[in-house]
Amino acid sequence: MWSSRVTVALTLITTAAAAGVVTVPRPPPPRPPLDTRLSEESGRLGGSSSRPVAPIEPLMELGGGGLAPPGPLQPVFDEAAPRRVSSLTGGTAYLHCVVHHLGGGSVSWIRRRDLHILTVGTYTYTTDQRFEAVHAAASRDWILKLRYAQERDSGLYDCQVSRRPVLTFSVRLDVYAPRASIVGAPDMHVDRGSTINLTCTVSHTPEPPAYIFWYHNGQVVNYESERGGVTVVTERGNTTRGFLLIQDARPRDSGNYTCAPSNTAPSALRVHVLNGETPAAMQTNGAGGGVLNPHQSSQAYLRTSILILALFHLLVRVALTGDGPGSPISVDT
Repeated sequence: MWSSRVTVALTLITTAAAAGVVTVPRPPPPRPPLDTRLSEESGRLGGSSSRPVAPIEPLMELGGGGLAPPGPLQPVFDEAAPRRVSSLTGGTAYLHCVVHHLGGGSVSWIRRRDLHILTVGTYTYTTDQRFEAVHAAASRDWILKLRYAQERDSGLYDCQVSRRPVLTFSVRLDVYAPRASIVGAPDMHVDRGSTINLTCTVSHTPEPPAYIFWYHNGQVVNYESERGGVTVVTERGNTTRGFLLIQDARPRDSGNYTCAPSNTAPSALRVHVLNGETPAAMQTNGAGGGVLNPHQSSQAYLRTSILILALFHLLVRVALTGDGPGSPISVDT
């Protein structure tokens, strides 16, 4: 009788549970052993698990708000902004300063060398009209714009946020002037009969020079003269190189050579064609720019030797006799 009642009760409970009227509690799943749980926790924290660890979300993004750290928001600079900027003379330079969570603060640009305030917010504070503050309403980027940059503008510029203590983000500006230089300047010595090889480099130009003229003692080098053996080669690129080759060097090839590119100041070098001399025996005369020949050098050496011997003889005489400047004078009575 009891068994039949139990059977009927179980049947009613099963039917009600299937219909959703009664919820039958289920036992919790068995817990894994303690050593297994510790292994899983260490894998999630230390990254030593064989499963890939999810990357940490960045606190901030350059273009959006991203996730904010807990507590009050403090201004912070974005290190994605470049800390070094290069420009050519006459060009325009842009110095960026990206600030997150600025709040009610203001951003200023200050020139480090003289602590001159250039901009405050969107207001240009300096009277130098080449500087300008550039900022869009929805942007975090506070830009210092410099037009017609000059070499003297090179140096450090500080982007500062007005708070206590002051936050500073420094940017170095390098302004380069186009220049030409001849390798080996200011003097080059070559042997007679050898090849004069002059190399002129042109760097820091917005574009390669349209041409490079070579001058010898103020006259344009004639590549098609009767002398012959004169060759000019130009390799254009970020750094342009011009080559002047003069074969079978002769004494009349000595003198000043000038490299004159189309887009920068010229550079000069003096060539000495040796006629059997050595560069150590040559001396440039400041008055006329002449060169001492071996005979003149021998005469100068001989005169110097005679002067040294005479001075030595005088010193020996003073040491032996006591005669000389400052010696006491005796008077017989």
